Amino acid sequence: MAKRIVIALGGNALGNTPYEQLALVTETAKPIVDLIEQGNEVVIAHGNGPQVGMINLGMATAAEAKAIKSDMPFPECGAMSQGYIGYHLQNAIGNELAARGIVKDVATVVTQVLVDENDPAFQNPTKPVGAFYDKETADRIAAEKGYTMVEDAGRGYRQVVPSPKPIDVIEKNTVNALIKDGCVVITVGGGGIPVVRKDGKLYGTPAVIDKDFASAKLAELVHADALVILTAVERVCINWGKPDQQSLSEMSVEEAEKYCGEGHFAPGSMLPKVKAAISFAKTGGQAIIASLENAGKAVKGESGTIVHL
Repeated sequence: MAKRIVIALGGNALGNTPYEQLALVTETAKPIVDLIEQGNEVVIAHGNGPQVGMINLGMATAAEAKAIKSDMPFPECGAMSQGYIGYHLQNAIGNELAARGIVKDVATVVTQVLVDENDPAFQNPTKPVGAFYDKETADRIAAEKGYTMVEDAGRGYRQVVPSPKPIDVIEKNTVNALIKDGCVVITVGGGGIPVVRKDGKLYGTPAVIDKDFASAKLAELVHADALVILTAVERVCINWGKPDQQSLSEMSVEEAEKYCGEGHFAPGSMLPKVKAAISFAKTGGQAIIASLENAGKAVKGESGTIVHL
């Protein structure tokens, strides 16, 4: 049975340079097009943590060197990352569709996502962005630029920025119209451009919304049957890296919340994925955490971890 599926693709899976990314998305497109070929309506969200951080750092460095007149605010960096990542994805997916003789448009929507200006996240930056550094380099960057740098899941040190929760997707009606018209839509890239509403107007705010939470909100707003959050492992595990490590084919919302409370999931890695899955499952949809290569099997219940009420 065909489904409406929102796929959340991680920014770390897209490569460290635009050239590497362009090569990687050619492979990324294949399991996504498999789902489309099966008759499913597919909406794609993606992360941008490495990309937006590098854009921001590059612009700031160029401004300091007087090569350009000013640095680039974070909302604009987010928009830039949405544009070029979206281009790569729609190009690769479009080429794969054409190679299989499937006539279908692919469109990227540069998306604003509403957040609350009083969200406590603005007082506690937690979202890792940009490249990984050793501690010495991270300390130097923090001292020079005033960034908050933290250790990220044993992989090195990264800058962290505020990560407020998404309230609404401003362009949801546009996305719904494109889906209804048969398009493959790429949207809420990097979690969307965070905006706050003041005096009836929208204003960009310096933050990065977690793409998994934005994907869950999007899936709710487009009435998706399933939210598929892609990660590097086939299934969610508890007691990760310990002798009693256990992979899970399913979790109830209650079990997932219990495991979160017990600290089974790393804050910069699996924790936001599980919490986003919980959020969507609570709306009555099916949330799945799986690896990219097993996305098709996961939708059929043959792989991944299903989170349900």
